[in-house]
Amino acid sequence: MIIDCIADLHGNYPKLDGGDLLIVAGDLTAHNEGMEYIDFLEWLVLETKYRKKIFIAGNHDVLIEKHGIKIPAGYGEEYETEYLCDSGTEFEGLKIWGSPWTPWFHGVHPQCKAFMKSDSQLSKHWEKIPLDTDILITHGPPFGMLDKTTHGIYAGSKLLADRLLKLKLKLHIFGHIHEAYGQCHQAYETYANCPDEIFDEQNTSPIGHLSINCSYVNERYEPVNKPIRIEI
Repeated sequence: MIIDCIADLHGNYPKLDGGDLLIVAGDLTAHNEGMEYIDFLEWLVLETKYRKKIFIAGNHDVLIEKHGIKIPAGYGEEYETEYLCDSGTEFEGLKIWGSPWTPWFHGVHPQCKAFMKSDSQLSKHWEKIPLDTDILITHGPPFGMLDKTTHGIYAGSKLLADRLLKLKLKLHIFGHIHEAYGQCHQAYETYANCPDEIFDEQNTSPIGHLSINCSYVNERYEPVNKPIRIEI
């Protein structure tokens, strides 16, 4: 199965190769204006060619937090598209869960505070993640995993990291911290920023699920990163 992952579009809608599953992990528009969400949906539903497309919101998606978002009837009937918000779906036997929440941090602009709470308030959202989830989509990272900012701050959620200890994921897909783009395995025995991979007893396969920060833009909001493609 070919899965393409992308987050933090901020109004950039690249031409994608197509495949089986497309995952978009929030921050969908440049200025959070109504017509921009129509542009996003036209790109997602009509221009990308995947058997299933799944998207969540992010902290810039204020209109979605206030009003939600609906896919117009008749859009892209050939390809199934779903929006997740503390909710799940399935595809090819994989159980998928999506959640937009991120911890609030100092200095965030008032217009970029959608789905943000203090980390201590996020437990009720992370507890909703089913234990049998295969693919988790969140807008932000867990603490210590591809979450380090240019100021040296680890901006991920500690409570999300705690919840991950109870899950047996295959993939965790997120964005939010643009400068931490990349991927690696993590067993979550300790909090650390993408340490050396921990391998099994045969020293052949990394332990833990694959974590992917697929932010499309960098810290200057330049669309320089590629969507991350994986096969499972």
